[in-house]
Amino acid sequence: MKILLLEDDYNYNESIKEYLELLGFEVDAFFNGEDALDAIMTNFYYLLLLDIKVPKITGHELIKYIKEANNKTPIIILTSLVDINNIAIGYELGCDDYLKKPFELKELELRINTLIQKYYKTDSKRECQLSCGYAFDFVEGILYKGEDTVILSPKEQELVRYLINRKNSYCEIESIRENVWEGKEIGYADIRMYIRKIRLKTEKEFIKSSRGLGYKIDVSL
Repeated sequence: MKILLLEDDYNYNESIKEYLELLGFEVDAFFNGEDALDAIMTNFYYLLLLDIKVPKITGHELIKYIKEANNKTPIIILTSLVDINNIAIGYELGCDDYLKKPFELKELELRINTLIQKYYKTDSKRECQLSCGYAFDFVEGILYKGEDTVILSPKEQELVRYLINRKNSYCEIESIRENVWEGKEIGYADIRMYIRKIRLKTEKEFIKSSRGLGYKIDVSL
């Protein structure tokens, strides 16, 4: 599960990145708003952690760009700005949570988990209910059919995560390549092979396809 971190303080940046990676998250870390914006517009993230006072583009300006692009990724603001006006601005722009520095990394972990459950879970068991009687645990990357576990490789897990998060919308294969494989050199035939392997472990209709539109996994809303 990939998270973007924007933090211009080197020590904070390194400690947060290291801590989240130990928890199993994949973290793209940036020190200025311009680089962070470029990454947000070209990649898919499950969560954005944004400092406010950063070079080139501030965190508040970055949130404006994100919302104007109709990007609905949840946002946590990390900042030493503690006056109520700055806090109000962040929420008015569309952030989901606000964490004042200094903070305990464990508190950040708890807030991240809360947002992930809010945005990507549909029940108290932290499982997303899918079509064909399947359920997927977003954090653990485990796919269930009833009481049985469907064994997925790490890349198969990420592919399933991505398709589920697209909320019943078809995803073009190029979008899958850019987000799941981060634009790395992999042929469309190889991606289709991953999809075929998942279907063999589940069933054909688990991942639906439509010519010209791409692939999707139906989520029970």
